[in-house]
Amino acid sequence: MVPLYQQIKQALRDEIDGGRFDPAEPFVTQREVCERFGVSSITAVRALNDLVADGVLIRRRGVGTFVAPSRRRDPNPGTIACIVNALHGLRGAHLASILTAAEEICADQGYQLFLQNSAESTEREEVALRRALNLGVDGILLYPVQGRSASDVYAEAGRRQVPLVMIDRYRPDVPTDAVVADNVDLGLRITDRLIGIGHQRIATLWGETECTSVTDRHAGHLQSLRRAGLPVRPDLVALRPYEPLEEKRRLAMLSGLLRSAEPPTVLLCANGYVLAIVAHDLARLGRRIPDDIQLACMDDSGPYETLPLAAEAVLPSAELGRRATELLIERITQKASGPPQQVVLPVQVREARTTSL
Repeated sequence: MVPLYQQIKQALRDEIDGGRFDPAEPFVTQREVCERFGVSSITAVRALNDLVADGVLIRRRGVGTFVAPSRRRDPNPGTIACIVNALHGLRGAHLASILTAAEEICADQGYQLFLQNSAESTEREEVALRRALNLGVDGILLYPVQGRSASDVYAEAGRRQVPLVMIDRYRPDVPTDAVVADNVDLGLRITDRLIGIGHQRIATLWGETECTSVTDRHAGHLQSLRRAGLPVRPDLVALRPYEPLEEKRRLAMLSGLLRSAEPPTVLLCANGYVLAIVAHDLARLGRRIPDDIQLACMDDSGPYETLPLAAEAVLPSAELGRRATELLIERITQKASGPPQQVVLPVQVREARTTSL
């Protein structure tokens, strides 16, 4: 005897294949299945979950369940490659939230997601992109390395009509979709906050320096200084790497800043990893936080959350992953057409966790 949930599943699938349901309208709910077929919620949920697993239905968070586009009715799922730039591994909250959201959307809409790590290497990124294309993936999510490389691979993806969406940062030289945080506004608002609590000498310390998430934050920082009528001191605002340097060079750079005639009152770090290294280096120099020098951070991506901070920005990490994956699937299913889109998401700046000057 065919189990009851299988009978319901088949009846619903026959109606879907017959065109009874509009893909643009929400599908029948669990309660409606219970009432129509006179079954328990457990049986209704199992039937609906099976239709989702088969790619017949898709779930959109906060919206509901819908009939999947016709190509997703194939029980064999499509494949999306996700290539990330995770030099510090996958332990950071920012990247983990992006990946979790992307995986959830892929699972809901019947796609398999396979992950590759470029680890800050342009060569590894190019190899990963070529591998994805050679495997015949339906689309590519890319958290790109800094710099400008592998442009021929992007051109090849275009020739093969494989959609690609960048996450977190975009490539000015590559016309493709991207979902990013509003990093210009981030740099502006966090600097405004520091100025508002009394800081007039703000030193910036960076990790990567050749990606748009950083250059946009730097532009926002400079805009805030100029708007406040503060001097733009090259020794404080230089866009130069700090985190990648060996410890001896880092300590020399930091010591030079702190011993200058007009030293900074706060160190504004590019991200949580730079923040953690700066805190370590300050301890090596015998400087106390926040008594001797205050710290602020341009995102919450690092593994450390216990340091007292003058200000901290909060990235829309999960939303970046969700919106990028949804946009990619819309490109795959041709629901989104036209020129490349750049989706810009707002950021938040947390209240100070230290006293003002």
